[in-house]
Amino acid sequence: MAFGPFLLLALMEGLVTAAVLALAAAGLSLVFGVMRVVNVAHGEFYMLGAVLAWAVTTMIPGPPALAFLAAVIIAPVLVAALAAAADGLILKRLNYDPEATIVATIGLLYILQQAALSFYGPNAYPVTAPFEWRIQLPWFGYSGYKLFVVLAAVLVLLALWLFMTRTRAGLIMRATQVDRMTAQAFGINVDRVYMGTFALGAGLAALAGVLVVPISQAQYLMGHDPLLLSFIVVIIGGLGSLRGTLIAALVIGLSDGVISMFFTPTLAKILATLLVALVLVFRPQGLFGAKA
Repeated sequence: MAFGPFLLLALMEGLVTAAVLALAAAGLSLVFGVMRVVNVAHGEFYMLGAVLAWAVTTMIPGPPALAFLAAVIIAPVLVAALAAAADGLILKRLNYDPEATIVATIGLLYILQQAALSFYGPNAYPVTAPFEWRIQLPWFGYSGYKLFVVLAAVLVLLALWLFMTRTRAGLIMRATQVDRMTAQAFGINVDRVYMGTFALGAGLAALAGVLVVPISQAQYLMGHDPLLLSFIVVIIGGLGSLRGTLIAALVIGLSDGVISMFFTPTLAKILATLLVALVLVFRPQGLFGAKA
């Protein structure tokens, strides 16, 4: 193939990466924006989504599409419920102190990781894609499922934006984000808002894990890279800025696809880290974040 088809393939792969990354990073950004909590265990919620997707699809007989649909519904709900329990049992008791919650979520990371190792095992297992359709381009065939992942991510992120800007619950979350004490004074149950926010953020990460597992495989250590890239995206886009998170995810995803295709994946991560350093030096609040 000539350079053009290779570039097109790299951009398409980068778009898939950007879609999955945007889902995971949106959950991380939402938690920080509303709660001011840096959730170091966010990557493990992503991992749990993938592992639970494998468990659900292996337990449900019938067509792969039906089993995968069940995984898309069940896995994020279970992970969100687990996150809500973790918020009530751990973060709330720490009064959401920024330093204490970082240490607590590091501990939660290892608990979830070792629990997955104990019950799931060290091996990686595939999940069958819900359909095998491929789009045939003049130069190569491309997975229709990967295009579905991009479409699904766009629809979920659009629904998240509508939820945050057009619903009463979203208004309450944004009011809590602006001023916790004032929100409490107006009768808002801030603890319940925080629990719902933490659950929603974890559910988005789990959904990203469910969507990606037919492309890769479910494995108990798979949360490390998504956590790192999500932090990179959130820092570049601006802590708490959903718009910045989406734009940064697109930039990081596309650049990762192109650089990984023509050079090495390691170089892509090095350049992303250097970009984070430049943003922190010249614009610490991120490209779209508000100044403190």
